[in-house]
Amino acid sequence: MAAVLAAPNAAVAAPVENLPPLQPLASDLKTDAEPCAAGEDRPYVARAPRVKAVLNDPVEDDGPADANYVSGEFEAWWKDADGVEQRRSYHTPGGAPSGTASFWQLPSDLPAWTVISWRVRADDGAAVSPWSAADAGGAACEFVIDDVSPEKPVVTSADYPEDVFWSDGVGVYGTFRFDSPSDDVVDYTYSFLGGPRGTVKADGPDGSAEIRFMPTSSAPGRLEVYANDRSGRRSSTTSYNFYVQAGRSPVGQWALLDPAGSKSAEPTEGPAARAGAGVTFGGPAPSGTSLTSTVTLDGTGHGFLTPAAQVVDTGKTFAVSGWARPATVSHDMTIVSQDAGTGRAFTLGLRTAGGDPVWSFGIGGARVSGSGPEAGEWAQVIGLYDAETGLAHLYVNGQEVGTAVAATPSTVAGDFQIGRARGAAGYRDRWQGEVGDIRTYDRVVVPEEAVELAHRVPQQRGHWSLESAPDGLSPEANGGEPLKLAAGATVYNRPADACEPAADPDCVPVTEPLVGSGHLELDGAGGYAATDAPVVDTGDSFTVGAVVHLAEKEPTRPMTVLSQGGENGDAFKVRYVPSELRFELVMGHEDARGADETVVSIPAPADPGFGRNHRVAVVHDAATDRITLYLDGRPGTATEFHSAWTSAGGLQVGRGRTADGWGEYLHGSVDEVQAFSGALSETAVSQLGFGVDPCLGC
Repeated sequence: MAAVLAAPNAAVAAPVENLPPLQPLASDLKTDAEPCAAGEDRPYVARAPRVKAVLNDPVEDDGPADANYVSGEFEAWWKDADGVEQRRSYHTPGGAPSGTASFWQLPSDLPAWTVISWRVRADDGAAVSPWSAADAGGAACEFVIDDVSPEKPVVTSADYPEDVFWSDGVGVYGTFRFDSPSDDVVDYTYSFLGGPRGTVKADGPDGSAEIRFMPTSSAPGRLEVYANDRSGRRSSTTSYNFYVQAGRSPVGQWALLDPAGSKSAEPTEGPAARAGAGVTFGGPAPSGTSLTSTVTLDGTGHGFLTPAAQVVDTGKTFAVSGWARPATVSHDMTIVSQDAGTGRAFTLGLRTAGGDPVWSFGIGGARVSGSGPEAGEWAQVIGLYDAETGLAHLYVNGQEVGTAVAATPSTVAGDFQIGRARGAAGYRDRWQGEVGDIRTYDRVVVPEEAVELAHRVPQQRGHWSLESAPDGLSPEANGGEPLKLAAGATVYNRPADACEPAADPDCVPVTEPLVGSGHLELDGAGGYAATDAPVVDTGDSFTVGAVVHLAEKEPTRPMTVLSQGGENGDAFKVRYVPSELRFELVMGHEDARGADETVVSIPAPADPGFGRNHRVAVVHDAATDRITLYLDGRPGTATEFHSAWTSAGGLQVGRGRTADGWGEYLHGSVDEVQAFSGALSETAVSQLGFGVDPCLGC
C-alpha cells in the first residue's frame, strides 16, 4: 500500500475574492415581449405583465465557471390616486446560472392607467449589483396597464358599398376604409370570406387605415375587421357585407366571325377594324368553343387588322387576349400590339429568341414568356398588366405560365394592331396563321376567367355499345362509322330466355354482358374490331375509353385493348402487360417502326372469369401537353408529352402495332367504347363505361 506525502514547502491556496454581479443592462430587460423603455416610449400592456431580466455574475479568477449563480431582486412602484407611492418587491427563489433569465409575474391587482416603474438587481448571495436603469439618466423601466378594449371599427367603401346589389366587379380593385372611435388603435386585422387576410397599420391622421381588394368571383362578399390597440387588446368584430357583380365586358372585342370576302372586322365592342389584303375571313375555328370561324393572316405586310385608334390605356390595368394557331414557329410573330410612337407599348405573341419558341407578353421593356407553341395547334393566350402590383402576367390555355415580372409601361398613345407590331423601321413580326376572338379589358382577368376563356367543350366522336353487329358491323350510337368485326370477333348477347338463379334454384347461370345486353368477345388469335377512318385527332386533345374483361386467369403476353395509329406505329395504345400486372398507355412519338415511346402505367390484376371488369381511358390534353391513363375512374400520374402526331388509321379494338406488324390481340371482352375530341375532366372520365354519355361540360 502506497502513501502520498505532501511536500513540506507546498503553498497554501489563497481564498478566491468574490466579485459582485454586474449591473443589469437595459437591453437585457423586457416587459412581456417589449423592450425596457420609459417616458413616451413606455409600452402599454393588457394586463399585469411578466418582466424578464438576464442577470450576469463575473467569473472569479481561478474560480469554476459553473459556480456563478445569481438570483434576481425585483422592485415595482407607482403613485396611487392620492399621490402616495406604492411598492412591491420580489426575490427569485434559489439561483440561476449567470447569463440566464430571471422572471417576475407581477401581481394582478396593479392599477390600470397608471405609470408603473420597475427595476432589478442581481444577487449572488455575497453581494448585489447596482439597480438596473432604462437609460443613462437612471430611469427605470415603465409600463401602463390598459384594461379597456378599443371600440369596434367602422368599415366603408365607395367602390363596394355595404348591402348594395351589385357592385363593380370581378377583376376591379376597390378601397376599403377602417376607422375606430378609439384613439389608441395601432392597426386593424381583416379577413375576406374565402380571400386574403392580414393586418394593416392605422397610419391615417385620424387613426384610420385603407386597403385595396380585388374580388375574383361574382358572389356575396363578407369582410370581417377588428381593431388592435397599443396594449394588444382587440375590439369586437365588424362584419361588412357587399355584393360583387360579374367582371366588366371587354372594352374592345373583335370576334372575327365576319363572312369570307369582308374588308373589315365588325366589333362586338369598340371601333371596326380595317383588314389588309393579306387577311382571309372564314378560317377554321378551335373546336369546342363558341367560335364558328376565325381569320387567316398570310404573314406579309398586308396581313393585319387595325381599328386605327387607341383601344388600351396602358397607364392603367389592362388585359389583351385571343385565340391563335401559328402556321409556323420559326420566327417572332405578333397576335396583338399597340403602337407607341415609333415603338410598341406592348406585344402579345410568339418569340423565338434564345432557342425554342415560346408564347410571350412584352410591356415597357419587360417580358414574361412560357409554354411552347406548336405549328398548327390552337392556343388561347392572355397578356395582363396589373397596375396595382406593377406586374405583367401571361396565361396560355387558361394556365399562368412563366414568372410575373415588374413592368413600367409606356403611356404614349398609339393605334391598336392585330397581327403585327411597330418597330423603328415600320411594322414587323407579322402573324402567319389563324387568330380569333380578340379582346381587350380595362381590368384584371382573374384566373377563373382565364380558364373559362380557354375552355373547349369536348365533342363526342363515337359511342359503340357493342350490343349488335348486323353483317359484322357494330353501329355507332349516333349514326357514325361502325366498328367492323374481323374473324375471331363476335358480339355476345344475353339469351332472351335465360333463367334467373334467384327465382329458379335449378337455373344454370349464363354469362352476363359487361354493360347493357351485350358486349364484344375477342378470341386473342386474330379477332378485333376497327373503324376505317380515324375517330380522334391524336395530334390534338382527345379522350378514348372502354370497359374490358380479360378471359385468362394468368395471361402470358401483352394484349392491346385500344389503339389508333398510322401505317407503321401507334399514336396511342392502351394494353395489359401481365408480367408487370399493370395497364399501360403507350404514346408513340412518330409513325415509324421502332419509334421512341412514352409509357405510363397503373397496377391492376387480371381478374378473369369471376373477377371485376376494368374501365380504362386515356386522356391527351394538348393544351397542357400531358397524358393521363385512368383505371376504373381513377387517374394515374399526369405525364408531360410533347410528341403528339395526327394518325391516319382507324380506331382499333383488341389489337395494336408491334415490331412485326399487327399483334397483341386481346383475349377477352370489350364494351362501351367511347371517343371524344378534347380532354375530358376527371368527373367526366369517371362517368365513362356505364352505358350513358358523360357530362361534357363538367
